[in-house]
Amino acid sequence: MMNSIGEKWFAVVNPHAGSGKAGLEWERVEKLLRAHGIDCITSGTGCSRHATEIACRAAEEGYRRFLAAGGDGTVHEVLCGIAGAIGNASLRGESMSLREFTLAVMPIGSGNDWIRSHGIRHDPDEVIRLLEKESFALQDIAKVTVLEPSGKVSGTLIPGPYSYMVNIGGAGLDARVCERVNWQKSRGGKGRMLYVKSLIYNLIHRRVSDVRIECDGKVAYEGKCMSVAFGIGRYSGGGLRQTPDAVTDDGLLDYTVVPPVSLADIFRVGPRLFNGTFTRSGIIISGRCRSLTVFPLDGDGDIVEVDGEIIGTLPVKVEILPSQINVLHDYGSTHSARIDID
Repeated sequence: MMNSIGEKWFAVVNPHAGSGKAGLEWERVEKLLRAHGIDCITSGTGCSRHATEIACRAAEEGYRRFLAAGGDGTVHEVLCGIAGAIGNASLRGESMSLREFTLAVMPIGSGNDWIRSHGIRHDPDEVIRLLEKESFALQDIAKVTVLEPSGKVSGTLIPGPYSYMVNIGGAGLDARVCERVNWQKSRGGKGRMLYVKSLIYNLIHRRVSDVRIECDGKVAYEGKCMSVAFGIGRYSGGGLRQTPDAVTDDGLLDYTVVPPVSLADIFRVGPRLFNGTFTRSGIIISGRCRSLTVFPLDGDGDIVEVDGEIIGTLPVKVEILPSQINVLHDYGSTHSARIDID
C-alpha cells in the first residue's frame, strides 16, 4: 500500500555540496533508501535559494517530511521554504504549523554542524537507521529580522528582510568569518580548514564596534564588541562551539558576546571554542533569552549571518517561534543535547 503524500519523504538534494561529490553520493543513498523501504521523492537544486523554492512548493502540495541532502546551507534553505509555505497559508486564512513538519538531514555536504547537537554522525547509513526507527524530537526555530528605518517617523525601526534559523547566527567577527568562508568557497576553496583559516585571518584583522544588546526587552550589554553569537544548536564552523551549552528544545536562545580582548587573550581563549568551555573563560559574556535585539551605536551596522548565510546588517532582532519542528535525533548518542518531549 502506497503512503499518502504527507507520509512520504521529500528529499531536496544539493548536488554541489561536499565539494561537488554529493550528486554521486546521493545515487548510492537513494538506492539504500529504496532497499530499506523508505518512500522518498527527490528534487535536485540548481542554484542558490533554489532549495527554498522547492521546499516551499512541496509543502504547499502537502509534503510534511523533508530530507535535506547536503550540508548546513541546504538545511537552512529547506527550513526557510517550509516557513514560507506556512506564511503563505496564513495569508490565505489557512492553518499550517511547524509542528506538522519533520526535518531530517542526509549529511552528504562538507559542512554538517547542526546535526551534531542531535547526536547524528556524518554517516548516511546511520541516518537511514534512524529514519527507519522514526527517531524524532522537537526543536526550537528562531525568526531573524533585519530592522530598517521606517522612512516616515524619524528614529523608528520597522521589520525588513528576515530569515529562519535552525542552528546558530551572529554579527561582527562571527559573520565576517562566514563571509570569508563563503567567498573562498566561491573561488574554489574546499575543506573544513576553511573555517579555521578564516577565523585566524579575522582574529588578526579584528575589528570592534559599539552595540547595545537587549534580551527580552532589557539591556544585557552595551559597549565595544568584537563578536556576538546567538544559537539554538551548539556547533558551527566545522565544530566550533560558540554557544556550547545551548539546548535545542528549551524555548530559549543562548547568546555569547566577545568584548575587545588582547591578542594574548585570543590565543588563550581561542582553543576553548573547540572543547565546550568558551563561556567559562572569564572574558565572555553569555546568557539565555527568548528574544534578542542587537543595535549598532556607531554608524553603519556590522553584517549578520544566519546558519552561515549573510542576511543583512545590524540592527537585527532574533526571536524564538512559539511552535517547534520535528527533527531527526539520536537518543542513544552521548553527544546530543537534552531533549524533553511533551
